[in-house]
Amino acid sequence: MNKVLEKISKIGILPVVVLEDAKDAKPLAQALCAGGLPCAEVTFRTAAAKESIAIMRKEFPEMLVGAGTVLTVEQVDEALEAGAQFIISPGFDEDVVKHCIEKNVPVTPGTCTPSDVQKCYRLGLDVVKFFPAEAAGGLKMIKSIAAPYTQMKFIPTGGVNANNMKDYLEYDRILAIGGSWMVKGDIIKSGDFDKVEALTKEAVKKILRRFVDYETKSSHFWRDHVTSSTRRILSLCTS
Repeated sequence: MNKVLEKISKIGILPVVVLEDAKDAKPLAQALCAGGLPCAEVTFRTAAAKESIAIMRKEFPEMLVGAGTVLTVEQVDEALEAGAQFIISPGFDEDVVKHCIEKNVPVTPGTCTPSDVQKCYRLGLDVVKFFPAEAAGGLKMIKSIAAPYTQMKFIPTGGVNANNMKDYLEYDRILAIGGSWMVKGDIIKSGDFDKVEALTKEAVKKILRRFVDYETKSSHFWRDHVTSSTRRILSLCTS
């Protein structure tokens, strides 16, 4: 598996960000990192996406920053020019996937059927996005699709939230989950980045409560799959 995708797996949650104004990129990135999720999928739904990615990569080089809602080869090039470390698309586009492979950048196309996954498999991918997750059948559907594709892992996005995230993450074929509940547009527009940080911390705590022995901090998950930032949040939660 690609090293960037391995890092996303260790973080566990991929915040899906829509930024209308690039001025919000720096404080948002700071809030996510402080909250324990040093990563972001900045969607190309707005004209501010490219500049926002560039700002995040410059100001917070420790972050994993990728581009989402990438629909064309041209958008791939724009994202890479800004410094994007991975590409995510809502559906499967062969030209986009092949272009990413040629550029040696990890790409996770959107899928929701076995036919979609088969196309990705034939191109050598081992991680795909499952979208729209809840509307397309949720975890039950993922398990059904995953059965014949034993090497494939999934990033469910769409309807995944603080209430159902643990159900998804318990399944070993889930690489990570994508969600926007901690970075909702109205919170960003209001400039309430303290709330972003608080919601991010809550999400991180939910992951860690599931996998970590708080007293010994000696579990396999703690040693191998928890980033330094999430360890810091755990210490704050248990102090």
